[in-house]
Amino acid sequence: MKIVVAPQEFKGSISALDVANAAKKGVLKVFPKAEIVLCPVADGGDGTLETLVETSGGSKKRCSVYNPLGTKINTEWGGMGDNRTAVIEMARMCGLALLEVDKLDPLKATTFGLGQTISNALDEGFRKFIIGIGGSATNDGGAGMAQALGVYILDKHGSQIPWGGAALAEVSSIDVSNLDKRIAESEFMVACDVTNPLTGPEGASAVYGPQKGATPEMVMELDRALTNLASVIKKDLHKEVSQHAGAGAAGGLGAGIMAFLDGELKAGVDIVLDTVQIDEKLKGADIVITGEGAMDFQTVYNKAPIGVARRASELGIPTIGISGMLGKDYQVVHNNGIDAALSIANGPMSLSESSIKASQLVEECVEESLRLIRVGLELGS
Repeated sequence: MKIVVAPQEFKGSISALDVANAAKKGVLKVFPKAEIVLCPVADGGDGTLETLVETSGGSKKRCSVYNPLGTKINTEWGGMGDNRTAVIEMARMCGLALLEVDKLDPLKATTFGLGQTISNALDEGFRKFIIGIGGSATNDGGAGMAQALGVYILDKHGSQIPWGGAALAEVSSIDVSNLDKRIAESEFMVACDVTNPLTGPEGASAVYGPQKGATPEMVMELDRALTNLASVIKKDLHKEVSQHAGAGAAGGLGAGIMAFLDGELKAGVDIVLDTVQIDEKLKGADIVITGEGAMDFQTVYNKAPIGVARRASELGIPTIGISGMLGKDYQVVHNNGIDAALSIANGPMSLSESSIKASQLVEECVEESLRLIRVGLELGS
């Protein structure tokens, strides 16, 4: 019997790798001769860096960059074990969580720190990039990132525009002749799970601007500014980015990475699953075990367990989903490849208690679920 164990982290409690190792112990108690393949996964959001670094035998790297409002901070990115692939969560340089609520200012916030991090990874020899772009505090269309990498984004006087979304209204020309030459040698994959265009009523400013501190008046100003940036990108770089699905992600960073780095936007879970080569690992499997911290109706929206289950389902492999808790309408996962969903909680307990005991609870849950499978096998024999 071959069993693939491919869980996501249980956020705030236990890493994906530790979940996988605990599940393995549970499997061996029931099927001691089973072939067990561990494949921790993520969905491109929180935990992606740690998961890909841990599972590949890589390491975290540290660097000093500017936060969204220009204050120097220390941050980290991940180098995978192939010494070629860098994993960057832009929220660690340009995220909402880095600023106090009363300091949010999308008119001035910049992605310059992301560009600095990319440059640092290039210095370390990395040429393949996986960039998660959720949770940004910025609305600058990736202009700050481009400036950090050598792009001249100029006003009508030929001067470099200042940081922030408001300044995009002054863009008159873009000169990429000084763009870091190593960019041409590199590949950029962007974990993007939204389909918003860059501008308009469904665009970056209108949909996400308010959570970054934008008033209705600021939303209109930012949308006009991004519209101007897109027109100059089309004029000088010959790329149409304004209506591309996902261009509006992270305040237009999706568009910026396409325009300046020739990046590709993909669903985060697909990037991760392809990176860990899960399709190859699923071949010949009899059962898949996946999971996440809380399983509910939101799980079906391209969360990692559903990504795993769908790929397993295509191969006719049944999937068990385990989680810290089963929430509202969790049963919808049954229509998306997860054949059985179970909570690891074995009685009334607080979140802190279940977090402390997470490894033990995962092991016990997997053991009991496989005992049921063994009963079925024995009845069918």
